[in-house]
Amino acid sequence: MSVESAMAGLQIGERPKGSSTGEPPKEGERKYLIGGNWKCNGTVESAKAIIKTFNEAGPIPANCEVAIGAPFLHIGLCLSELRDDIEVSAQNCGLNEKPGAYTGEICASQLVDAGCTWVIIGHSERREGFGMAGEDSELVAKKVKVALDAGLKVMFAIGEKKEEREAGVTMDVCASQLAPAAKILSEDDWAKVAIAYEPVWAIGTGLTATPEMAQETHAGIRKWMAENVSEAVAKAIRIQYGGSMKGANAKDLLAQPDIDGGLIGGASLKADFFNVINGCPQ
Repeated sequence: MSVESAMAGLQIGERPKGSSTGEPPKEGERKYLIGGNWKCNGTVESAKAIIKTFNEAGPIPANCEVAIGAPFLHIGLCLSELRDDIEVSAQNCGLNEKPGAYTGEICASQLVDAGCTWVIIGHSERREGFGMAGEDSELVAKKVKVALDAGLKVMFAIGEKKEEREAGVTMDVCASQLAPAAKILSEDDWAKVAIAYEPVWAIGTGLTATPEMAQETHAGIRKWMAENVSEAVAKAIRIQYGGSMKGANAKDLLAQPDIDGGLIGGASLKADFFNVINGCPQ
């Protein structure tokens, strides 16, 4: 195969049309946001298979926005084959504002150029690191700003570890992760941010905060935003729950007044992702 043929195969064509059902949110209501995070998973074959499953999964509620965070390698595939009512997100971007001599990085402007509309920043796995230094809250905040300035929307992840939950400092931890961003983001910036609250102890463990526990923390985050950013931003911002949400528990979690969606890990690699989407109250 020639280089020209290979590149032609990477060109993004017209995506399959999606479909919706129900009514869009009323004025002043927050639209649910269901984000999928495939993490470092999937072959080309398996990604094509789950894309086919999603494309055939039926309508998406009109009061729900959906995005898939694909590994960098599969972003092009999603942008060419995934139904057009599911947005495509990256799982990270570089701190660098422009392309250049940053070996191994992908900058936010490149993601925009490729067709991405979202990026996940601050996920606990990146904060913690995996055999390398993790990202601190100051760095995460700077990356959020870089992504927003490039034109991306951001799922901004925060959350506490098990020992922090047991010590009763959940909101102190969340506040410490939010504060650096509050210092550098404008109200207009916050309009393009969703906060993804992920209790680290519930990610991939099968453990889930009860709906009441999750609601308590979401309400606390919204209160912090009102006191430290503005009442208007606090009312409008969407706060996703990111701790092992799946079809079996999505409806009860999403029924809580301050839970505006989910950041879904394992279930986003399965047909069950649409059970989560369809768990959004109508």
